[in-house]
Amino acid sequence: MARQTVKLLPERRCETYMMTVFDYYQGTLFFSLLVLLLIISVIRGAAEKPAGGFALLSSVLTAVFVFAGKADQACWLLVSLAWYLGLILLWQYERKKRGRAECLYHVVLVLSLVPLICCKVSGLLHASLFAFTGISYLTFRVVQILIEMYDGVITRVRVRDILTFFLFFPSFSSGPIDRSRRFEEDLTKRRTREEALSLTADGFVQLLSGMIYKFILAGVFFKAMAFLDTPDAVWYHRIGYAYAYGLYLFFDFAGYSRMAVGTAYVMGIELPGNFRAPFLAVDMRDFWDRWHITLSHWFRDFVFTRFVMYSTRRKWFRDRLTRACVGFMVNMGIMGLWHGLTPAYILYGLYHGVLLAVTEVYQKKSSFYKKNKNRKCYRLVSWFVTMQMVFFGFYIFSGQLI
Repeated sequence: MARQTVKLLPERRCETYMMTVFDYYQGTLFFSLLVLLLIISVIRGAAEKPAGGFALLSSVLTAVFVFAGKADQACWLLVSLAWYLGLILLWQYERKKRGRAECLYHVVLVLSLVPLICCKVSGLLHASLFAFTGISYLTFRVVQILIEMYDGVITRVRVRDILTFFLFFPSFSSGPIDRSRRFEEDLTKRRTREEALSLTADGFVQLLSGMIYKFILAGVFFKAMAFLDTPDAVWYHRIGYAYAYGLYLFFDFAGYSRMAVGTAYVMGIELPGNFRAPFLAVDMRDFWDRWHITLSHWFRDFVFTRFVMYSTRRKWFRDRLTRACVGFMVNMGIMGLWHGLTPAYILYGLYHGVLLAVTEVYQKKSSFYKKNKNRKCYRLVSWFVTMQMVFFGFYIFSGQLI
């Protein structure tokens, strides 16, 4: 129920749709199909068979059920898949023929963003151009492949493997964001029976804990939000709402991520985890190494690092610290835009960009920090201050501030 609330999960603003009886990690029918697929996966793992074609077959089957009652979304998904595959195959051909053709690379990269940009902009106009479940995370996969083809890290792509990577049902809707090379290694990896059963056991633990997170704990904090969000709310209700909202987001999304990772484990695919005790972070950099890890690391590798390298070559800034600070602002600003083209999400991105830049300057320039950073008292105070900044950021993110 709560996952479809646009206000609560803005990264899916352009993917909003009417609830149906079948959706990813929603409803009895999905979980009935999931149980069947997991049973088959356990049997295949015990027989020491790789995920391979079964990962594609199960993902296509799940997509057919999910999009069966959403003809418009199904059409946009098929159009987008054709568009993305065409761009990747074109870039593979031109990359071999022309080498690192930078101008063409930039054109292809921009074209890969067209469906997502159309989706975001049309959402503001209450339209549904390229609006289908999973478009944001599908775009991350496409861009990663194109960039690594440009770098020469990926030299050859196979359509079947790409389609499996794109449609892999545990992570299709909302991640975690995997990397294609790592994913393809798992597709063909033959584990021993003991290895497969051990991974399966870990998977079921993740799956069950994810259900507790999402369907029980997230529900508790969702009700707390509803209680605190009243027309006559006073200031301490707003503070309580910020905390309830942040904890709701964590348990809802961490729960979804755990279910996705657990399902993938049972199928023989070791999806990366998305959260690592984020509320134990002692500074903002530490927080983003713990919160929505696959997203923050994707932006770190493909936005922040690229910006720093490019600006270094162009000599835009006189020193490394300034370059890093601007990089943080650009990186988090784009992340805010990805969540949605509204003032709240843009402000959220810029807010975290500023916090990361200030943290960078403080840790690089402050002798007080260098002298005290390992002391328990300092770390406790730093943790407390960090958490207040984090939950204020959640309040911005919620749209309640502006």
